[in-house]
Amino acid sequence: MYVTGGGGRVAGRGTVRASVNFNANQDAETLYKAMKGLGTDEDSIMNLLTSRSNDQRQKIKAAYKTLHGKDLVSDLKGELGGKFESLIVGLMAPPILYDVTSLRHAIKGAGTDEKVLVEILSSRTPQQIKDIIAAYRQEYDADLEKDITGDTSGHFERLLVILLQASRQQGVQEGNIEADAQALFNAGEKKFGTDEEQFITILGNRSAAHLRKVFDAYMKLAGYEMEESIQRETSGSLRDLLLAVVKCARSVPAYFAETLFNSLKGAGTDDQTLIRVMVSRSEVDMLDIRANYRRLFACSLYSSIKGDTSGDYRKALLLLCGGDDA
Repeated sequence: MYVTGGGGRVAGRGTVRASVNFNANQDAETLYKAMKGLGTDEDSIMNLLTSRSNDQRQKIKAAYKTLHGKDLVSDLKGELGGKFESLIVGLMAPPILYDVTSLRHAIKGAGTDEKVLVEILSSRTPQQIKDIIAAYRQEYDADLEKDITGDTSGHFERLLVILLQASRQQGVQEGNIEADAQALFNAGEKKFGTDEEQFITILGNRSAAHLRKVFDAYMKLAGYEMEESIQRETSGSLRDLLLAVVKCARSVPAYFAETLFNSLKGAGTDDQTLIRVMVSRSEVDMLDIRANYRRLFACSLYSSIKGDTSGDYRKALLLLCGGDDA
């Protein structure tokens, strides 16, 4: 069984909460009826599953098998389709296992999906990273670090490996703030060419609280935000990863607000990212993500999702979003 808790979860900042009068057998029956016979009652399925915690969904899954001798996820896959199916199946996976399968597909699919590696490894807590590595081994009998290094290269690969060690320093080292800021300045803006080594060592190993102070000192020293320098001094996947690490050190919910905004803006919707973030943050910090979205983009996450999606998929996403900050 996978541990679903672990590390740095702010209590009650999600939009999805455990149901108070929970009855796994009753819920299993509701789902069974929703899929039985002609036609599927999608509304019943989404209303029920988005108003139960992940822990409760695991209990419903067990009750469903006990009562009907069938696998709930297989039945859902058989009845639903497309993006709506991906979203509902995502909600049924324990959080750590959801991350593990996302990483596996990112590495083993056609071409490496760097975006997924960047998002998960820069935003999860050290304990979650440790749980992910253990669950990956259990699930695929493989070493996540080996699989990642076999598929990436250069300083991008090296920073991913640093993040996989999940051993950031704790607290703020007051005595090193100025020195770290100076080292970053010397490695980038000050010299011809960039010393990526300094960037990955400092950004990969210091605590978020320490880095926030380093960024302030850097701003005074360089006259630029850390992000501006990274944009200028690096490129490609390494740039994406460094930016994600810096943004997550500043604020994980703000990082996800921006990730969602980017998935929704422009010509097509990046549904994979939209689904992954809505599923994985719904019980963690969706309320904070929504507040940051409103502050950063002057519109609500709810209205962006509503304007960019349709059908049952839209309805289910809006249930996970949980409210309109108009």
